[in-house]
Amino acid sequence: MSSPINDPVAEHGWTAVPLDPEAIFKCKPYLYEPAPILVKDIDFPSGDPIVARAQQYAKQHLQQQTYNHSMRVFYWATALLQQQFPSHAKTLSPSTLALTALLHDIGTAPAFLTTTRLSFEFHGAITALNFLLSSSRSPSSDGEDHSREAVVPAASQAQAEAVCEAIIRHQDLGTKGTITFLGQLIQLATVYDNLGARPYAVHEATRADVNRAFPRGGWEGCFARTIRDEIAAKPWAHSTHLGGPDGELFANAVEGNLLMKAYE
Repeated sequence: MSSPINDPVAEHGWTAVPLDPEAIFKCKPYLYEPAPILVKDIDFPSGDPIVARAQQYAKQHLQQQTYNHSMRVFYWATALLQQQFPSHAKTLSPSTLALTALLHDIGTAPAFLTTTRLSFEFHGAITALNFLLSSSRSPSSDGEDHSREAVVPAASQAQAEAVCEAIIRHQDLGTKGTITFLGQLIQLATVYDNLGARPYAVHEATRADVNRAFPRGGWEGCFARTIRDEIAAKPWAHSTHLGGPDGELFANAVEGNLLMKAYE
């Protein structure tokens, strides 16, 4: 459910919340005991033409493992949203969440990762912002009569910038300061998928079903290699703040994700 159109703060997750997840979860494993929620129980907003266009873009540019990770992030985030943050679930736009999940790792795409000096989150955020603020024509079904192609509108500035902000900060893990609610939700979902963090906040049946729907396919090794490759090419990269100047601590933590080992 989306919030009223006159409340872009709630609709696009701009509410400021603590960066420290322990402050949000009150040093508990979860706020509310999770129940099983399966992929079929969650509506992915593919009917939104902006989301459909972003999904096509992600499929085109991302490795299969990264695309599947992005889809898992949407489902982890939605499960957390509905079960741990019910007040936000009444207002946050599913489309904004889907766009953020789909595009949060777009900067790791082979076409982008080593073709820019920017850290992958920053370049990815700029790429996502430009993409979302542009309109386009949807692909023709028969490939011929382009005059009948529908124009996919641009996202609103509030939506596009919310996605951009969350992508910039999705690896900005820490304890001091604040972050947007959307950014925190994406952080929680990505570290759950990548590191097995806060394992009890998502029900084990949900974990099994989402991994079955979007197979990991060696994601741990894939993402660890991406981190190492970026830092080798860009020793100033933001990823170094997660695991030392060579990135080994973080890469090793990704490879050592015991929660998800059974699904690799």
